[in-house]
Amino acid sequence: MPHKGNRRVSYQMLDPSLSYELTRAYWTMIAGQEMRDYLLIYINGREKRLSGADGFFPLASYLRYQVGATGTKIVCDEGDCGACSVILGNLQNGEMVYRPVNSCIQLMCQLDCTHVVTVEGLKLDGQLNSVQDAMVSFHGTQCGYCTPGFITSMYALFEKKGASSEQDCKDGLTGNLCRCTGYEPIIKAALAVDQNKFVKLNRLYPERNMLDVFARHSGIPIRMETDEHRFFRPTSLREAIDIKMDHPDTVIVAGGTDVCVNWNQRGIQPHNLMTLSGVPDLNELTIAGNSLIVGAQTTLTHLEEFCRDSIPELTRLLWLFGSPQIRNVGTLAGNIANGSPVADTVPFLAVMEAEVELTGHSGVRRVNINQLYSGYKQLAISSDEIITRIFIPLPQPDEIIKLYKVSKRRHLDIATVSAAYRLQLKEGVIAAARVSYGGVAPVVLRLPKVESFLTGASFSRATFVEAADLLGEEITPISDVRGTREFRLRLASNLLLKFYSELAKPREAACQQ
Repeated sequence: MPHKGNRRVSYQMLDPSLSYELTRAYWTMIAGQEMRDYLLIYINGREKRLSGADGFFPLASYLRYQVGATGTKIVCDEGDCGACSVILGNLQNGEMVYRPVNSCIQLMCQLDCTHVVTVEGLKLDGQLNSVQDAMVSFHGTQCGYCTPGFITSMYALFEKKGASSEQDCKDGLTGNLCRCTGYEPIIKAALAVDQNKFVKLNRLYPERNMLDVFARHSGIPIRMETDEHRFFRPTSLREAIDIKMDHPDTVIVAGGTDVCVNWNQRGIQPHNLMTLSGVPDLNELTIAGNSLIVGAQTTLTHLEEFCRDSIPELTRLLWLFGSPQIRNVGTLAGNIANGSPVADTVPFLAVMEAEVELTGHSGVRRVNINQLYSGYKQLAISSDEIITRIFIPLPQPDEIIKLYKVSKRRHLDIATVSAAYRLQLKEGVIAAARVSYGGVAPVVLRLPKVESFLTGASFSRATFVEAADLLGEEITPISDVRGTREFRLRLASNLLLKFYSELAKPREAACQQ
């Protein structure tokens, strides 16, 4: 009988020519392991079991066309405007934790064992809730198209911590755009919400029944198939690797913030999809020794909160990365795997010499992030390998880390140029320097010539002016809709000089005292 702990070897012992599907079916038959062909999701407290084509709808479309929850609006269809925002409940440490997400870029197959709450589901005994009351009282709506998204995001803000200041409101509503009100009435409404009357979702929707049902289902793997798509939700890493072995074109969907944009806007819809949400231990987020260890399923929101003290500069960058709705589902592993030359986190990972852990049929290996990319969206990852963890060395007390992102819009925009600098200063001399840029080549670049020039040089404006002149020898930006080649070259140089100026000002002030 096959052994659960070494399933792939057991399959091959049966017959090396057998496919994953046949060996899986055989093992299921003799070992009795269950396999689901449906998704289990709650929508506004009601259980839904989805199979077939329903599993491959974007959540926003499913809500509108299959459920009739038309309060959820589809506008940009790429996660930018927030009109489609809903509140998504996930099981964490034995309880439901609710956060806002963009429903236009979440596929139904990603959402097994979750609770989706739409604007319709926020009614309290058939009446408006305290958030909706405040929006009415302060005239926070005009055309109304964006309003359901604002309501759900505002509700999620109070679900988590409330809003005690105008900045709290702005931070919580960053992912919601309005073309009518000018935002002031909406912010006033948020500040006026009667928190004593606010009813949290675990009171509006008692959790016990959901938790029991999720507990019975979460450990059962899923396979769903239509003529166009096949979906896998394994419950072990070994099983996930087996699937990748047998279906090398399988696309792993974590947050879906890139996959689903391509799905909606470009018609790029992979035949084989897999989520690792059922695989235990991929939500790891810890500090061990001198490294921060980030599991592949850890969201950017959790990473942002965790790094607030240990790497505050990374927390600041993640706050700019995207809206709360994006950070609540996006992952560091997904940002790495996407392979974009403007990936927001990769310049930081490059200067920190972070290592990406890859797990495949041959075992586990680590690859330095600077050796991971061989070309535009080309990664040195075998077809059966999966990113499982990222190891990030923590900055030393005497190191200076600065991260920059320049884009047309502060939030929710792709970088024109991004940069990361890591510096050690000793008695006015640059003891070590690491420099990385995004948006200036087909991949995120480390700049060894600039680093070599800076190392051992005096910390002075003249040094950095000369280093800025060297940038043109190592970066090869292109012209596109976000900027010309010449603009990017100038921007890259100016960022290096800005870095120097920001470091020099406090040092100069200290010398004058």
